[in-house]
Amino acid sequence: MPHPIHVLGFSGSLRKGSYNAALLRAAGDLLPEGVTLETFDIAPIPLYNQDVEQAGHPQAVTRFKERIDAADALLIVTPEYNYSIPGVLKNAIDWASRNPNSFNGKPIAFMGASMGMLGSARAQYHLRQVCVYLNMYPINKPEVLVASAHEKFDAEGILTDEMSRSLVSSLLQSLADWTRRLRGE
Repeated sequence: MPHPIHVLGFSGSLRKGSYNAALLRAAGDLLPEGVTLETFDIAPIPLYNQDVEQAGHPQAVTRFKERIDAADALLIVTPEYNYSIPGVLKNAIDWASRNPNSFNGKPIAFMGASMGMLGSARAQYHLRQVCVYLNMYPINKPEVLVASAHEKFDAEGILTDEMSRSLVSSLLQSLADWTRRLRGE
């Protein structure tokens, strides 16, 4: 029996009715055997300020870094804002990468939803660039780009589109396999 894998997931959207938060919830329902998902709300993380950092990490940042450190792998679910990563997500990443870099060596997967036709593709590509500098190990496939999200979730925020559900399930299995491979299992 392979060792269990604990994934920390967080969404780059703070909106109450966010399709990306709903996509993260869907991931929790589609986990492969032996995988758990803990979600983290990045909303309480303050704007990065080196003066604040030098005085000591704020409690929300310390907790975020602790949860990343305790995770075997990461799952970021992101919308796309102005062709890129939402500021709140980049801010959380910036905090967690500081003194020390909590992302170093972590396997990671991305997915995202948008009402547009590309389903957060550009934001995910920018996240990949950030991963290079922070020494994270992203999986490459499958890509989960939930386009026309308003047509793929019901009024309660449940992911109803079977193709999207299948891709999320495959992504989570790929993340588990990649994490085990990196651990030498």
